[in-house]
Amino acid sequence: MQSNVEGGKGAMPEQHSSVPVCLSDLTKLRSGCGSGYLSTWPSHATSLTVGHRRKDLKKRDAKNHGCSPAFSDSVGKPRFLMQLEGYLKRELQALDLQQPKLQERRLQTYREVFDCFIEDFKTYKPLLTAIKNEYEATFEYMQEQIRELQPLKSQLTLVSEQCERRIVGLKEEERVEMRSLRDDKRRLQRVIDDLREKQRSLEAQVSRLQEELGAQYLAYRNEYDARKLLIANIGSMNYGAAEESQDGGDVAECDDPVKVKLALKVCREDLTKAQVELNRLHSEYGDVVPRRDWESLDRSHQENVQKLETLQTDFDVMKSEYDTLLEVHKQVTSERDSLQAELEVFQGTSTPRPDWDNCAEMLGSSDRWAELFEGQSSQRRLLSLLGSIAETTSKDYFQGLGSGSDVPVYLHYEGQLKNLKLKRADVVRMMKEVMKQKRAADEEQGVQSEIGEFLHKFLERQHGERAGEWAYSLLEVLQHQRSMDDLIGLFSDILAGKVDESVYYGQLQLVNQVLKTLIQADTAETGILTISDLSEALKKAFPLKSEHDLNELLSAAQAELESTERGLAYQRLFTEDLDSQIKGFVNLVKRQATAERYHYVNQLRIQLEGKREVDVADLRTAFTAIDPSLDSQALDANLGIVFRAETLNQAQSLDTEVALQRLQAANVSRAGPPAPHI
Repeated sequence: MQSNVEGGKGAMPEQHSSVPVCLSDLTKLRSGCGSGYLSTWPSHATSLTVGHRRKDLKKRDAKNHGCSPAFSDSVGKPRFLMQLEGYLKRELQALDLQQPKLQERRLQTYREVFDCFIEDFKTYKPLLTAIKNEYEATFEYMQEQIRELQPLKSQLTLVSEQCERRIVGLKEEERVEMRSLRDDKRRLQRVIDDLREKQRSLEAQVSRLQEELGAQYLAYRNEYDARKLLIANIGSMNYGAAEESQDGGDVAECDDPVKVKLALKVCREDLTKAQVELNRLHSEYGDVVPRRDWESLDRSHQENVQKLETLQTDFDVMKSEYDTLLEVHKQVTSERDSLQAELEVFQGTSTPRPDWDNCAEMLGSSDRWAELFEGQSSQRRLLSLLGSIAETTSKDYFQGLGSGSDVPVYLHYEGQLKNLKLKRADVVRMMKEVMKQKRAADEEQGVQSEIGEFLHKFLERQHGERAGEWAYSLLEVLQHQRSMDDLIGLFSDILAGKVDESVYYGQLQLVNQVLKTLIQADTAETGILTISDLSEALKKAFPLKSEHDLNELLSAAQAELESTERGLAYQRLFTEDLDSQIKGFVNLVKRQATAERYHYVNQLRIQLEGKREVDVADLRTAFTAIDPSLDSQALDANLGIVFRAETLNQAQSLDTEVALQRLQAANVSRAGPPAPHI
């Protein structure tokens, strides 16, 4: 029992100072009572309720159990139990409720009390020990299960976010497609209504023309009959005048009634025949139109028929596409329902998202928390919080790594070095100054020096004897914040040799180029650009970017700046805050440049697929194939990055993957639009 308690004190020395007192009291208690005695309290105590029998029962209990009269006079709890409870109460009150793993410390206290209990009762010790061991094994097993299931929280959260984004995207696509189909349907319906109205107008026009033609034909027939009668009258008059001249001209003609009746009869017969013929012609040709009008109407009819066939064909195609879209919609709906069901399952089994506002105290205030993590993802917030915790819990001194061959030259220090606990702003200013001075020194000497050696000289020159403290403090900040800050991560990769320093200078030049283009677009020199002018300036600055990337940059600029009546104050996009924190627009420009560089190298990898080694000619051909606008000087520079020879003629073949890794670590970019087949 003594050994168990001492083991508990080793684990928690500040909370178990009273255990020896408890053990000494327990030893005295056991010496005063018989061995193997087990108290029946509280049933023993509660049974003594009758006042006049209390003293006799106490004496009898003292006699039966072999205990002293002083102990038997007390009807309360057994002393050993009281000592255990007092020790447990003191230990629990001594615990700090703000300390981590409070429950485990409480359990350790109960475990020590239970060990004392087991050691005291020798008869039940094997059984109680077995019970305790079984509980301990079960507790360890449950803790192992919890540790194994812990990583599933982040995975379930990520899957839930992906499903939500996918469902929202599918709903938006479905809404756009349905709106487009409804617009097309209304447009086609209007076209059909216009054609039907035009057809009815043409039919009415044809009916009207037929009526006008019949009336005109009847007028022509009447005119024709009147002219025939007039000619007959003129002929008869001429014939009578001729007869008078033959008879002497001085005798007045006397009309013969018989002849007049005969002529009248003949005229009536001719009129009847003409009327019959007119009726026949009217019945046969009443619906006939002039050939000119018929040809005109026929041409119009053929055009309408052709248009109708075209519209019918388009309508059939649209109907087929609509049916296809309906089928796709059904599939998407089914997939959406399945994803929704999976999401509900995930939501039911996964834990809720953490309340990040509770972590604001880690950074001093909620305003500071909102300033740093507004709009950040959960992963970025977790990394930033871990960095802050690492800063607060960082050790005060470092142990120098010595001057071994595997230790970077700027860390060649021994002994204990004080942790300066540098802030991010101090580290960023140091990085910028180092890169600026190194570039100037390299241009002056005409050769590129090693970044680690230059950093060592810089720290020795700036801080003298405290250079080692600055070096190890800088390394700690780089290790803690490289995954949370793009600039610090880039400098860390450059210092580790994973990325060439030309990438840093390329990003700096790119940002300056964008700012210069925006200044040129500000012809009025007011520092304000409208959204349309800013969009045109971004297209001019990035002629090879896609519309999606340009819209993303424009949205980032609008979200970062407050729009006024005059426009956007674009120069604020390139300013840094008090902590030397770069704005989101500039970070987005750099990230897009990095993604474009990786895509450029991946196109080279596809072009060189199947080749284990590559020489100068192969890589030159691949560059020309994917980037025809690349000039010879830039091409030779890219080849020099890969082969690292004095002249390209002396360059040896190189492993393809090594060549691509060197290009990916350097500042290479596309010179012009890709070839049509890329």
